[in-house]
Amino acid sequence: MYDFSKKTVLITGASKGIGRAIALAYGLNGANVVATSRTEELISSLINEIKSNGGNGIYITGDLQNTTDIKKIVKKSINTFGSVDILVNNAARIHPMIDTVEFDDDLWRSVINTNLSGTFFITKEILPTMIKQSSGKIINISSIGGRSGSKGRSAYRVTKVGLISLTETWAAELHQHGINVNAICPGGTDTEGYREAFNSSGLKENPKLIRPEEIAEVALFLGSDKSSAITGTAIDSFGRGNPLFN
Repeated sequence: MYDFSKKTVLITGASKGIGRAIALAYGLNGANVVATSRTEELISSLINEIKSNGGNGIYITGDLQNTTDIKKIVKKSINTFGSVDILVNNAARIHPMIDTVEFDDDLWRSVINTNLSGTFFITKEILPTMIKQSSGKIINISSIGGRSGSKGRSAYRVTKVGLISLTETWAAELHQHGINVNAICPGGTDTEGYREAFNSSGLKENPKLIRPEEIAEVALFLGSDKSSAITGTAIDSFGRGNPLFN
């Protein structure tokens, strides 16, 4: 167990999958949880579950492709809890396998704007608060897809490579302010997004998949004081699907 009783964590894309698992884990460990998503139904039920488990949190709907929504999310988080101590950049859009010549222009822009640009702009909006308090943890959820290219996954993988680069850049810029920045690169994870993108039934079909709760454990560690010596690192969390095992 960790003690996040005096910390506030903001998690983007928290309604399902890895984001939801991370939000629940932080709630169980005492953090004030700010959960964001574009849709209200799933995220409101998440906060209700956190509260039923004895935790505390709020949800804020918003689209990371919209800078007005980003400012609203950050402002409400700080007004409610006084600060944001931990930022988990999880929001992502996964697309089916599409070759470049067939890739829809609007889909490309949406994936880039959600997965990469949205992460940049919400982090930029939060940083003045973290710099002022001389502390903070930023956790970017990248992917095994950020480690190499793959046929038909161009937009998604470009964004995940970009997140690793942003992690290193921000770590270099922010260490003097007491802010640690790291990334997690999950392998195949049994989430709704994975099942849809890969037309999979999840763990029943592929027992090598990771459970979202396993990634949440890594996120807890990186948000804690126990990870104070770690910054600028992308942690490969491939589980039983590690390419080294092939």
